[in-house]
Amino acid sequence: MTDIMADPTIPILDIKGVSKSFTVQGRTVEALKGADLTVNRGEFICLLGASGCGKSTLLRIVAGFESATSGEPLMWGKPISGPDPSRGMVFQDYGLFPWLTVRDNISFGPKSRGRPAAEIRDTVSRYVDIVGLQRFADAYPHQLSGGMKQRVAIARVLANEAEVVLMDEPFGALDAMTRERLQDELLDLWSRTGLTVLFVTHAIEEAVFLADRVVVMSPSPGRIDAIHTIDLARRRDVSSPAFNDVRRMLSGQLHSHHARAAA
Repeated sequence: MTDIMADPTIPILDIKGVSKSFTVQGRTVEALKGADLTVNRGEFICLLGASGCGKSTLLRIVAGFESATSGEPLMWGKPISGPDPSRGMVFQDYGLFPWLTVRDNISFGPKSRGRPAAEIRDTVSRYVDIVGLQRFADAYPHQLSGGMKQRVAIARVLANEAEVVLMDEPFGALDAMTRERLQDELLDLWSRTGLTVLFVTHAIEEAVFLADRVVVMSPSPGRIDAIHTIDLARRRDVSSPAFNDVRRMLSGQLHSHHARAAA
């Protein structure tokens, strides 16, 4: 670990005035405008907002998949200029290689980076255990449930030595019970590993349940409207008065965005 990574005063991510514009049929569309956000090592941050508010665009800029039109995203104080294994992305549609087994999907990153065979074996075994897929290590994605596929996707990112996990509505396609179970499992994994998580969602309850801080985004163009620290003890009770007070506050804020957009 370099000195800059060891310094607790330096944020792992520092998003400075980031904007993104696209040209669609000759017309400029401003997807994101002037986003400022600092993320400290080990934080769990949720980007919350309706479709079209720029949260996925911001995530893809941090991942290095897209470049900002203006402003600058930094990791450990250095500009993000493209994809890097230190920032792993987990998608809603899993993004697994269908021709590879669970074990081979997880080992893909370390193999591509030329890690020794013994190290790869140990790494894969560790993360198969962590996500609870020991019995399915030699199964193919089409043989897995949606929840299992998402566990493989998370394990694959971790095995590639990610310091930041970027999650774009990863549980959005799952049924309610599977979603709740994976939320619990993700929080357990986060607490055990010290990962930094930037998680996109449009579900208010999910954001309040998971996050240290919720970043509320408004549309047209996408902006960071507010940042709320969720000062609730973990594990959070979704039926508690305190939890629902926070949920109502965030709901009111999002509904005001819709009202402004309609006006």
